[in-house]
Amino acid sequence: MNKWIPVTILAVLLLSSCSSPKEELSKAANAVTGGKSSRQQLVLAEGTSVMERIAVPKGYERVPIEHGSYADYLRKLPLKPPGSKVHLFNGELKAKEVYEAVLDVDVGERDLQQCADAVMRLRAEYLYGSGNYDQIHFNFTNGFKADFATWRKGNRIDVTGNKVSWVKRGTASNSYEVFRSYLNMVFAYAGTLSLSKEMKQVPIAEMQAGDVFLEGGSPGHAIVVLDMAQNPKTGEKLFILAQGYTPAQDIHILVNMGNGEGNPWYSTAFEGKLHSPEWTFTREQLYRFTD
Repeated sequence: MNKWIPVTILAVLLLSSCSSPKEELSKAANAVTGGKSSRQQLVLAEGTSVMERIAVPKGYERVPIEHGSYADYLRKLPLKPPGSKVHLFNGELKAKEVYEAVLDVDVGERDLQQCADAVMRLRAEYLYGSGNYDQIHFNFTNGFKADFATWRKGNRIDVTGNKVSWVKRGTASNSYEVFRSYLNMVFAYAGTLSLSKEMKQVPIAEMQAGDVFLEGGSPGHAIVVLDMAQNPKTGEKLFILAQGYTPAQDIHILVNMGNGEGNPWYSTAFEGKLHSPEWTFTREQLYRFTD
């Protein structure tokens, strides 16, 4: 981890890193039910967005969503060209190819945008793009509330030891450059542990795009539900997952090891635990932003 953090806060933030001692690449992941559906080639060799590139299995339809909603934003996220690789912040390739597609979202030039940061980045980008500046806020691991409404007025966050406070250092601005500088500050001091305290748990049966599988702690990880589909006859729901990881790297759509290459859909009817390629979650670890 190359984040610059005072020693007194660093000890707490290390508890929310994305490092994973629980990788289970050899374990079958949660396959889509429905017979031949798991063997369909659903990642197309064309399309520039999530909904254009990732087709739904036969017999399923994408769930209806409200135009302009967060779910709509995620479904329309741009993707890098087919065959693109995941790169780390320093330009190196991700060691494990556990992804079906790569989001066309910059990762920055520092080791900041890791797993929880990717979740916060997508949420913040949606709110910023829709002009909902006052809804952009995240807590640091020590509980300090970092809100963009205060930052955009020209205030900045000063960290001295374990003391965090606002200081006036700039002029008021809503520019994207100012927004990104705010996010870099959040990425440095927030993580899975802080997200688990400010988000609310939701039942798997109520899953929506934008919800997050989240384990906050030592270590921790977070992956976002990027899109959903449903079988109108059986009612079964499917979902796609996307993650950032450590070191900071491109956000990518995960494979489903149980389906094999070309079908990234997971079923909400999974039994026991959710086995994503680089982390395992329980059914109780699904969270949602509260506003």
